[in-house]
Amino acid sequence: MAVFTEVSEQQASDLLTQLSLGELVSLEGISSGIENTNYFLTSDQGEYVLTLFERLSREQLPFYLHLMKHLADQGIAVPAPQANAQGEILFSVGGKPAAVVNRLAGSSQLDPSPAHCHAMGASLAQMHLAARSYEHQLPNLRGLAWWNQTVPTILPFLSQAQATTLQHELAFQNHVQSSFAYTALPKGAVHADAFRNNVMFVEDQLSGVFDFYFAGVDSWLFDLGVCLNDWCIDLASGAFDTDRLSAMLQGYEEVRPLSAAERALFNPMLRAAALRFWISRLWDFHLPREASLLQPHDPGHFERVLLERLHNPVTL
Repeated sequence: MAVFTEVSEQQASDLLTQLSLGELVSLEGISSGIENTNYFLTSDQGEYVLTLFERLSREQLPFYLHLMKHLADQGIAVPAPQANAQGEILFSVGGKPAAVVNRLAGSSQLDPSPAHCHAMGASLAQMHLAARSYEHQLPNLRGLAWWNQTVPTILPFLSQAQATTLQHELAFQNHVQSSFAYTALPKGAVHADAFRNNVMFVEDQLSGVFDFYFAGVDSWLFDLGVCLNDWCIDLASGAFDTDRLSAMLQGYEEVRPLSAAERALFNPMLRAAALRFWISRLWDFHLPREASLLQPHDPGHFERVLLERLHNPVTL
């Protein structure tokens, strides 16, 4: 959500006209995040978010946009892509693929309570069940294949101890994902990045989940692990807060109970979720792209989370 591509007010106004969304009131770049260019786009008819896609191709984007539409059509609280008179939801702005979605009400809960975690767990399970009928297919582009491709490029930047941990964990995840136990995990289209800053609340009521542009087909347990590793931890240490952990699991399982296969691989998938973001943050930190307002995240955070899952495994 850094600003890689500058958008003029005229370009924004032209897009609003194309979408019959009224006259431009304001256009404000969003500084958080590191993948796409995002703007708050306000017209005299409503508030929206304009996204220009910097890495995803025009061929890949229908998976994400139609997933959001599919979930919204089933009553899941997610931003709905805005269509023109021809029903199109993918456009071009500044030579980049672009989309406009409605802006969710509320704000993110960066210090979530057990009640927030319970609500997020329930919402995540609802998204998983709703996505079962989604027909489009796209693998998680930040999954195991990407980990194997990316790790060799970041190893030169690491200490020997970090490199050893990273290589050992990658080997472990390759072993896990080649196992019969892993193939038994239920899978489908998942968000894969539902951190606390990608979810909005109005007071204690969850008003929506956004930023689906890391979505892909993966195990539901991996998606749950991503959430647990962010929502339910002490940020300084990476250790779980037991009240928040229990609340999110309870919220999730009230909607969709975990299977025996998922319970058996619970901690390995928590490790996988931590590894995925350690790798991506190392890559973004050491091999950054230039962008206005770019703020790379600290890779040390998910190193701590991964080490915590290794030294203090969680079982169900």
